[in-house]
Amino acid sequence: MHEMVDLEEVQRLVEEDDAQLLDVMSRKSYEESHLPDAINISLKELDGQSAALLDRTRPVVTYCYDYQ
Repeated sequence: MHEMVDLEEVQRLVEEDDAQLLDVMSRKSYEESHLPDAINISLKELDGQSAALLDRTRPVVTYCYDYQ
């Protein structure tokens, strides 16, 4: 299931549901700035094999830089 969530919901998911933060920016962007404890798998690298690094029993919050 995919849905957009606001910052408050992200905080709740991380604190209450032990959600995983998935940063899909490039490695360079990730190294420059990312959320604490975020896992980096760039969109170019995201596939079944790399997604296997995630815990399927926990929610995943995916984020990237928004140019807006």
